Amino acid sequence: MSRSKRGATEGSKTVDAGPPGAAGGADFLQLDLTDAPAGGRTEWLADRLRAAIADGTLPIGSRLPAGRVLAAELGVSRGLVTEAYQRLAETGQVAGRGRAGTVVVAAPPPPPAAGAAEADRGGPVDALRAVSCRIDLSPGVPDLTAFPRTAWLQAERRVLSALTPADFGYGNPQGAPALREAVAGWLARNRGVRADPAEVVVVAGVAQALWLLAQVLPAQGVRRIAVEDPGSLGARGQLEHAGLDVVGVPVDGAGLDVAALRASGAPAVLLTPAHQFPTGVVLDGERRRDLLDWAAAGGLVVEDDYDAEHRYDRAPVPALRAMLPESVAYAGSVSKLLAPALRLGWLLVPTRLRDAVVAAKRHADLGNPVLAQLVLARLMESGELERHLRFVRRRHRRRRDAMLRAVAAELPGARVHGAAAGLHLMVTFDGAPFADTDLAAAALALGVKTHPLSWHRMRPGPPGLILGYAAGPAGEIEEGVALLGRALRTCARAQRS
Repeated sequence: MSRSKRGATEGSKTVDAGPPGAAGGADFLQLDLTDAPAGGRTEWLADRLRAAIADGTLPIGSRLPAGRVLAAELGVSRGLVTEAYQRLAETGQVAGRGRAGTVVVAAPPPPPAAGAAEADRGGPVDALRAVSCRIDLSPGVPDLTAFPRTAWLQAERRVLSALTPADFGYGNPQGAPALREAVAGWLARNRGVRADPAEVVVVAGVAQALWLLAQVLPAQGVRRIAVEDPGSLGARGQLEHAGLDVVGVPVDGAGLDVAALRASGAPAVLLTPAHQFPTGVVLDGERRRDLLDWAAAGGLVVEDDYDAEHRYDRAPVPALRAMLPESVAYAGSVSKLLAPALRLGWLLVPTRLRDAVVAAKRHADLGNPVLAQLVLARLMESGELERHLRFVRRRHRRRRDAMLRAVAAELPGARVHGAAAGLHLMVTFDGAPFADTDLAAAALALGVKTHPLSWHRMRPGPPGLILGYAAGPAGEIEEGVALLGRALRTCARAQRS
């Protein structure tokens, strides 16, 4: 980068006192050089430009003044302005367009950060979900282009042709009997869980299952629940919002630390034993036995079986519900298998909780829409859902492999966790000097969504990212990880400067 001989450098920033008698101000954005800190004019100018792009003062397509013109108005070197423009180009907000000059090409979304006010509005995950961007590597999203539209429509036509007028009235708040029977069969075939259809409560996804449990547990003397750390920020927020006291229990390479669970004094625990979110570890045999002993002595396990169907390089892991049904509340859904938009899932609870859970479901919404329940039941009973699972499992595996190759090539020093199953990878950067929220924000400015690992932690730990690979094709995954590599280099440079 060329710099004027008048300029000197201080760190990586260009410092310029300006020519004698310079006005030090510009009509463009009403820039006033007296607002700039000594020794930090380059970053001050870059920050003012970023803010103007973010608040829409400089919308996409706007052209920035020529560097020499703005430099003359401010009374600084042309090199200082050029470097400020370059910093915005490195984060993807502006781009050179030849004779058209430097043009705004992207507005930076709000940086990923978790705060109390943001949590009240739905949390950083919801805020990020609302941001549009070019490449989405967020975890928890399946391949939505693979939704079996033809099979769904065929099943819907058959269901509609068989319905009587009475079937269009209010349904059973516990769920349509046909779906409860189909879910019982699905769980027996695919998760080793033997359940009577009368034990199944149809819910609007795992989020509602957790909310329902939070409504009934205080009457059972349970006002405190342990969660995995790291663990799902969304699940933790759901429990906290419902009024339960949440305590974190560490997760290591063998899964939840059951000794720490005992020490916490919590009478209930939420965990993801088949594929821990976000680390991907499986609760090992010794820990399973210890956990079941804890549950048999009066503890309640809430088992979130959120993506157990998606496995590639290991044998299936049995559900805890299959081993100790009267101590385990089991929740699952089709969000990771078909689509989150369906809002269809199931909850199996110990007998002592069932009536209270069904009553809470009745008061919440009178039950899920019946037509969608009956269509899903038909897909399960016909074998169509198993065929769909086999199809997407092959596709997800290819995308997982593409992400592994890209991470190895583009993210030097990254450690990969949880690649054997699921829809995401966790990568950590041990000893990295930057915050993972800064890395995720830099990636977002380049048009790539991902989750910083710290969002899902309650205790400090190494920085990392959670990268979903199921939602997009291999080429998009490779491009997204390459942009993450660019963001990584930007963060590293910022720490050195």
